[in-house]
Amino acid sequence: MQQPADLRVPVLVVSGFLGSGKTTLVRHLLRDAQVSGARVAVISNEFGALGIDQALLGEGGEAFVELEGGCVCCQLSDELRDTLQMLRERVRPDRVIVETSGVALPSDIQLQFWREPVSAWVEDDVVVVVVNAEQLAEGRDLHGTFEDQVSSADLLLLNKIDLVPADDRNRLDALLRDMAPDTPVLHACHAEVEPALLFPSDPDGLRRPRRSARKSPAPHHHEAFESFEISVAEGTDPEELLTRLRGLGMLRAKGFVRTSHGLQLLQGVGRRLEFLEPPTVPPARLIGRVVVIRRAG
Repeated sequence: MQQPADLRVPVLVVSGFLGSGKTTLVRHLLRDAQVSGARVAVISNEFGALGIDQALLGEGGEAFVELEGGCVCCQLSDELRDTLQMLRERVRPDRVIVETSGVALPSDIQLQFWREPVSAWVEDDVVVVVVNAEQLAEGRDLHGTFEDQVSSADLLLLNKIDLVPADDRNRLDALLRDMAPDTPVLHACHAEVEPALLFPSDPDGLRRPRRSARKSPAPHHHEAFESFEISVAEGTDPEELLTRLRGLGMLRAKGFVRTSHGLQLLQGVGRRLEFLEPPTVPPARLIGRVVVIRRAG
């Protein structure tokens, strides 16, 4: 059934630092939408230009758009607005999910929802920031971009909670409350959360006044990161590849590789590097290519 032309659509911004579990959360939300029959449009932003997230999320047809090779909160801001409008006209989604890169600032992305013509049909926008519990427990990369992301959240999802001791979780909650005192915190493993919590209803319109009362945005800035690609030869020993990656000063690494153990998905976050079974068979052009993100300079 066609959506009424004047029906407003909720938008969920999924943000969080490099390797927090954003794509896993989006995959979870898409599986739920398949069960419920909801039409969901997804815009995914990769800081690198390889397109790994599209392979992980599935092609998605015309309801999936990937903005590659830049940051969606600055270099690609106009492209984001235009893509939102295109999806509205072609897909008529019930919901829109914008998955940011790990270096983007969600508060700047929200500005695009207040621009014409998008502001005419977006009902409300909610920012969920996914936090890697292990990163928080180790005190790793918690300033600058991470802090700005957390302070912009409407909801914080403390993910990978299974990777930290149970008796440390209260301390982690307290750290997040120090950064964002009034923001609710949910705990999750593998980014599994009840979707209704991320698309909350607002029957009394309590959130809408913020559109007319919003302040002028602060000057845009965030830390300098760089993204580059490395090639991995077929049959490479996994331990040799891990040694190579650790020598690059990486914050995040992701790619499909065919090691001596077969086809694997490499996921690297900080000191944690894992080889996993790919959730899907990637396009041949992606195999043997790994995107690495590190701080510039």
